[in-house]
Amino acid sequence: MVAQEEWTVSCRDLAGRKRDLTVFISSDRIVVVAPPGEAAVLEPLDVGRLRAALRDAVVAIGRRTRD
Repeated sequence: MVAQEEWTVSCRDLAGRKRDLTVFISSDRIVVVAPPGEAAVLEPLDVGRLRAALRDAVVAIGRRTRD
């Protein structure tokens, strides 16, 4: 079974429109993609989700290096 290696975190742009941050793994690095040309505005709960996505990505990289 392959672990999930892409996560999305809901956010809003400065105009209040719904957007997503994407966290994914490229080789052995973690990539965070913000809305193009926008700032991501996160609610406190969304910050927790971003933190969890980053943690999960680090754990996935760790699994790769052990295998």
